[in-house]
Amino acid sequence: MQAHELFRSLRMPELGDVRQYVRTLPTNTLMGFGAFAALTTYWYATRPKALKPPCDLAMQSVEVEGTEHARRSSLLKNDELLIYYYDDVRTAYDIFQRGVHVSNNGPCLGSRKPNQPYEWISYKEASDKAECVGSALLYRGFKPSSQAQYVGIFAQNRPEWVIIEQGCYTYSLVVVPLYDTLGSEAITYIVNKADLSLVFCDKPDKAKLLLTSVEKGETPVLNTIVIMEPFGIDLVERGKKCGVEVFSMGQIVELGRAHRQKPMPPKPEDLAVICFTSGTTGNPKGAMITHQNIVSNTSAFVKATEKVFIPSTDDTLISFLPLAHMFERIVECVVLCHGARIGFFQGDIRLLMDDLKTLQPTVFPVVPRLLNRMFDKIFGQANTSLKRWMLDFASKRKEAELRSGIIRNNSFWDKFIFRKIQASLGGKVRLMVTGAAPVSASVLTFLRTALGCQFYEGYGQTECTAGCSLSLPGDWTAGHVGAPMPCNIIKLVDVEEMNYLAAKGEGEVCVKGPNVFCGYLKDPEKTAEAIDKDGWLHTGDIGKWLPNGTLKIIDRKKHIFKLAQGEYIAPEKIENVYLRSEPLAQVFVHGESLQAFLIAIVVPDPETLSIWAKKRGFEGSYEELCKNKDLKKLILEDMVRIGKESGLKSFEQVKDIALHAEMFSIENGLLTPTLKAKRPELRKYFKSQIDELYANAKM
Repeated sequence: MQAHELFRSLRMPELGDVRQYVRTLPTNTLMGFGAFAALTTYWYATRPKALKPPCDLAMQSVEVEGTEHARRSSLLKNDELLIYYYDDVRTAYDIFQRGVHVSNNGPCLGSRKPNQPYEWISYKEASDKAECVGSALLYRGFKPSSQAQYVGIFAQNRPEWVIIEQGCYTYSLVVVPLYDTLGSEAITYIVNKADLSLVFCDKPDKAKLLLTSVEKGETPVLNTIVIMEPFGIDLVERGKKCGVEVFSMGQIVELGRAHRQKPMPPKPEDLAVICFTSGTTGNPKGAMITHQNIVSNTSAFVKATEKVFIPSTDDTLISFLPLAHMFERIVECVVLCHGARIGFFQGDIRLLMDDLKTLQPTVFPVVPRLLNRMFDKIFGQANTSLKRWMLDFASKRKEAELRSGIIRNNSFWDKFIFRKIQASLGGKVRLMVTGAAPVSASVLTFLRTALGCQFYEGYGQTECTAGCSLSLPGDWTAGHVGAPMPCNIIKLVDVEEMNYLAAKGEGEVCVKGPNVFCGYLKDPEKTAEAIDKDGWLHTGDIGKWLPNGTLKIIDRKKHIFKLAQGEYIAPEKIENVYLRSEPLAQVFVHGESLQAFLIAIVVPDPETLSIWAKKRGFEGSYEELCKNKDLKKLILEDMVRIGKESGLKSFEQVKDIALHAEMFSIENGLLTPTLKAKRPELRKYFKSQIDELYANAKM
C-alpha cells in the first residue's frame, strides 16, 4: 500500500490534506512516510478513550451580582473570596511551619556544585537556621512588627535566601529583595527608601558595591553587611573605615544560636515583603505585600489546581526565576506548604539544562522567553522536512487528546517522538506554570503536547501579589490567561480614548480581593493612582472577556499617545502585530504629537534573517544584511502586509523603519529586568535614527 493510501485509510479529520503534501516529496522520503504511517495506524487503533475534563468549561468565570462588568472564579460557591485554603495557614510563617510538620523532616532545600549531585538540608535544619538568623537580628537591635523594620537580601536564588526570609518571618520582620539588574542607582535608592541598615549579600562583589555607596555618602543608613560566600579580611577592614560591620553568614547563625529567642510570628495583616518593581520610567516603586496577600494568592493556586495537582513530599521544584519577584515566591510557597523540596540552580542560566537533568524536577515555573527558546531549539534540531513534519504531525495527534481532556506523557507519540524533549527537562515534570508576559498560542499548545504535563498560563502583577487569573484544569486552549483566581474578582472599565468599552466586554483590567497590595512604600500619590477609593487595583492592561469566561489581554493603556491629527496610538499593540513577521525579533514603534505618522526601530532575528533574505535573493553576514536598504524595504513591506491582515488602521501602520543589529537587552539598559521595553530610554538611544527617519520623510 502507498503511503498516501495509508493516510487516507486513517480517516482522521485533524490531518488536513496530507495527501497533497506527500505527493510533493521524493520517493525515498515516501518510503520513510510509509513506515511512519504504519505506526500511526497502530496508534489510532490503540488510542485512549476521551477523559472528562476535571472542570466544567461552560463558564470559567461568573458574573458578580451588584458589581457591573465584574467576574469571579466559577470555582467559588458564593461571592466570598478565598483567603485561606488550610485553616492553620494564615501567614507566610505558617506556610513554612506546615511544611516542617507534613514533611516528616524530609529534604527541604538543595544546591549543587558543578558536576556534583544535589546536597540537601532538611526542613527542621532549615527552620533551626532561620530561627538563628532571626534571633541574631533581634540581638543586633531589630524589633518585631511594631516598627516594621526591613531587612535587605541582595542575592541570587539559593538555600540561604529562603532561610533568611523565614528568619525574618519568624520574628515579624520585613524582607526587601534587591537584584543587580536594577542598576547601582536603583539599589542606592531602595536602600535609602526602605531605610535598610542591614543587607545580606551572596557574593563579595555585591558587598563591595554597597560599601562604595556608603563611602560616597549615598547610603548613610547602611551599617551592617552579611556575606554568604567566603571573603577576605580586606572587606572587613574596608567596612570599618566607613562605619559598616561586615559578617559572614556563619557568624550570624552562631550569634543567633548563642542568643536564641522564642519565635514572635506575624499576624495576617502584617507586612511581609517590600517588592520593588522595575518601572519603565522613574525610580522603582516599593509594593507593600502583607502575609494575607501571600497566603491568599498561594491558596488560590492550590484551590484552582486541587482536582489534578496537590504537591506532596515526592515533588521537587527547580528554582531559577528570581526570588526578588513575587511569581517565583508564590510558587515556592505552594511547594513549601506541602513539604516538597526546592532545588536551586547553580546561578548560571547557561547550566540550567544540566541542573534540570540532575534534579529531575516535577514542578517547573517558566517565563515566555524560555518557552520560546525551547520551542526554537526543538524545531531547530528537526533539521529535515521529514523530521519537522513528524514533529508537527505528532503534536496534532496529542492536541486532539488535549481537546478531549487527556494529559499524559506515555502515549505512542511520547515514546517515539517526544521522549528526548521530556528527558531534557529531567523526565519527571508534572506541572509547569508560566506568566509575566504573553505566550504565543502556537508555542504554548505545542509545548503542552510535547511535554505531556499540567501546563498553566497565568496573568497578574506585583501589585496583586503575583497572579489574578489562571487557566483552569480541563481548558487546554491557548490565547488567553484563564479565569479570575478564587482570591479575587476582576472587572473591565471603559477606556474611551482607545474605544474599549466594558459594555462590549473590553476595557482596563481591574482587580479586587485579599491578594491586592496595600500601597507603595512612602508614596501615597502613586498608591492613589493604582488603587481607587473602592479598593480596585487598576492594572493599566486592556482585557477582553472571551465567550467561555476567560480573559484575554489585548492591549496596554499606559503608553498611548496622540499623533498630530489627534489619533490615539497604542504602540505595544502595534509592536505585537509586527512581531508576527518572520524576520523580526524586536520592534520599537515611535510616534510624536507633532508628527502625522509612525516610524519604527527594528531588530531582525539573527537566526531567521539570513534564511528569509536568501529566499529573496540577498546574501551576506547578519550585520551586512541589516545595512542593506533594499532588504529593509522588503521587511517594511512584510510588516505592512501583516499589519493590514491584522486589522491595523492606516494611521497605525509605520511609514518607515531603521534596522538595528543589536538586541534590546537588560545589559544595554533598553529592557527592564522583567523584559519590558524602557520606552524613554529607547527614545533617547535611537534619537538620531528617529530624527533621520522623520527628516527623510519630509524630503
